[in-house]
This record gives sequence, structure tokens and C-alpha cells, in this order.
Amino acid sequence: MDDVRAALLAAIVDSSDDAIVSTTPEGIVTSWNRAAEALYGYPAGEIVGKPVSLLYHPQRPDEMDEIGRKLRRGERVEHYETLRVRKDGETIAISITVSPIHDSTGRLVGVSSIARDVTDRERAGQKLLAASQYARSLIEASPDALATISPEGKITDVNAASVEMTGASRQELIGADFSDYFTEPEKAREGYKLAFEEGAVSDFPLTFRHRSGKLTDVFYNASVYKDAGGHVLGVVASARDMTAQKQASQYARSLIEASLDPFVTISPEGKITDVNEAAVKVTGVPRERLIGTDFSDYFTEPEKARDGYLRVFSAGYVTDYPLTVRHRDGRHTDVLYNASVYKNAAGNVLGVFAAARDITSQRRAEAEVAEQRQRELERLAELERFQRLTIGRELRMIELKKENEELRQERERLRAAAPAEGP
Repeated sequence: MDDVRAALLAAIVDSSDDAIVSTTPEGIVTSWNRAAEALYGYPAGEIVGKPVSLLYHPQRPDEMDEIGRKLRRGERVEHYETLRVRKDGETIAISITVSPIHDSTGRLVGVSSIARDVTDRERAGQKLLAASQYARSLIEASPDALATISPEGKITDVNAASVEMTGASRQELIGADFSDYFTEPEKAREGYKLAFEEGAVSDFPLTFRHRSGKLTDVFYNASVYKDAGGHVLGVVASARDMTAQKQASQYARSLIEASLDPFVTISPEGKITDVNEAAVKVTGVPRERLIGTDFSDYFTEPEKARDGYLRVFSAGYVTDYPLTVRHRDGRHTDVLYNASVYKNAAGNVLGVFAAARDITSQRRAEAEVAEQRQRELERLAELERFQRLTIGRELRMIELKKENEELRQERERLRAAAPAEGP
């Protein structure tokens, strides 16, 4: 029965996919299964009787000393990951379990080890680590302030840009309330809660407060992140510094407000969404009352005005479109509108931007020119009449002179033909 059991055990060991090796307490190989041949590259006949240290990696020459001490104490070493060298010189990563072999008296008579090749897993882990390090480098290099936030609103991680924007160290930030670093904590709290509720928020406006007192306007974009089971772990948020954009916007706004031309933005429904001061002046209606009303209501020909902005939405723009603005006091201002659609970053049309050029003075000048021309034409006609009259008189004088000459000649002729009178 013992022979059968030994043969069965030997068959199990030999058919195992794991490399099973036994050695003497001094490390001389005494058994070697087929999986060990495949893993290490040594046939059993070549390695049995030789020191197992042939497999040790040169970078880890003494690691088995500690394992040996544990074995002598009767301890087992499980799933120990290390490196080994195959017969062909290739380094492989293994996970090894080492157990002491005792005789009936408890004396250590040998060591058995079961090893599994984990080289592919190790390489995958190294690749994952490298990818993780690369991702972290990108995060740290980002000019945007990045932070992860727990469901309780606590900061769990930040990048260097967050440290710079707040003036607080990474250690101070982690574990602190996310909302504490903004001028409006309640609004900041509302923002990350909205991300948890809806899964994401975009372009959420906040203002960072630096510990020095400096303020930075930002737009936050945030979304939840989950574990492998789909459970929400927290929110990752990215803040874009909008200071430069805001300054540019304020500069552009200053230019718009300084313009003498009325500017207006119109929604696809024809409602006024914004105006400049010139538009207020030309209509006589305050900005807050203009916004939200129909664009066409402020012209002498509402239908023509409506047709104009609809044409912009269909064609993309209009140029020199004539309209007449009606001031609330009854005054009229002739204008030429130039308008085009404006879009968001995705290319979707948001509305129409229209600029009106006041041509009242131009029309007045044109009228004056036309009047002056009419006066000149009338003077020319009068001159022509005078010339015709003058020429007519001259011709009449010539005719009269001619008639007089003819009469004189006739008298002379008659006188010459009359008989001479006696003495």
C-alpha cells in the first residue's frame, strides 16, 4: 500500500503545472519534476545532485539565508516573490512556497519548494506602474488645478497647480474641506454635490482664495470616478484659471461699450440677450428692460426686423440691412445692420450678434446733397430760360434792324422812282 501511495504521489507531483523541487537541508537538489524542467530549463538528470543555488539571481545571493533560518525554526514561507535564472541565462520572476521536511523524530531532513512563473504578471505590473507614473506626471504637469474629492467633501489628492493656486501645501490640502478654499464655500459645496448627483458638472464658476488674499477666478469641470464594481468613490475636478480670459472679456466688453454703434445679441427665438450702452441710447430703454424682449419691437417695421434676424440664422449673416430704430420718445434713427451667428466650442449656433451703423447723418447729408442738386438744376433751368429770352430778344433786334434796313431801302427806291418836281 505504501508503494502504491508513493507512486500516486510521484505521479501527482510529476503532472503538476507548478515546478516542484526538493533539496537537502544544505541545498542539494534531490527531486525535480517536469514543470521544473520547463520553468528552469534544466533536465532532471542534469540538475539532481547539484546545488539549487545555480538558479539564484546574482542580485539576491543571500535571500535564502533568511528563508533557511525560518525553515530551521519549522516555519513555512508562502508565496514569496523573487527572481531566478534559467539555464539559458534568462531572468524569470517566480512566486515560491518553501516548506521544511522532517523525519519521524522531527529532524529537518530536506526542503520542498513549489514555484510558479509570474514573469508575465510582473511585467504587466511594471507596465501598469509605468503607466501610472506617466499619468501622474501628466497630472502634475497640468496648468489646471486638479483635485479628487470624497463623498464627504474632503480633498483626497491634489496636483502642484492646486498647491500654487491655494498657497497651501499638499499635506495641508489633503483631508481638508474642498469648499474651504473658495470665496463662496456654499457655492463650492453645491458644485461638488451636483457632480455626485448628476455624474458631472461643467464650467462651474468659482473663485479660489489664496492664503495671501489673492483671488483667482476659475471654471470647474468635474465628474465622478468609480471602482471596478461601478461604485462611486469620489469626484475628480479640474479648475481652469479664467483670469486672463476674464480680463480679455472685460477688455472686449470695454471696446463694445465704447462703440458708438448699437450692439445686440439675439437668441434663436428673437429675444434680446445682451446690449451695449449705444443700444440703450438709440432706443431710450434701459438695459434690464431690453434684455428678454423681442428684438423686432424696437423698429418702425417689426416684420422687416424679424425677417432680418431670421435671415441671419438661415444664411449665417446679413450685411447693410436697412432698418429704422424707434426711440421711446418718438424719434427715429435710420441704421444699417450687419449681423452674423455666433457658436459655442462644439459649433452649435447660440444666437446672432448684430451691429447697427447709424446712418441718420448720412441720410441727412444725402438729402442736403439732393436738395442742393435740385436747387442747382432749377438755377440751370432759369439760366436756360434767361438765355433763351436774351437770345430771342437779340434775334428780334436783328430782325427789326433788318426790317428797318429794308424799309429804308424801299424809301430810297421810291424816292428815286418819283418824277422830279418843277421850279
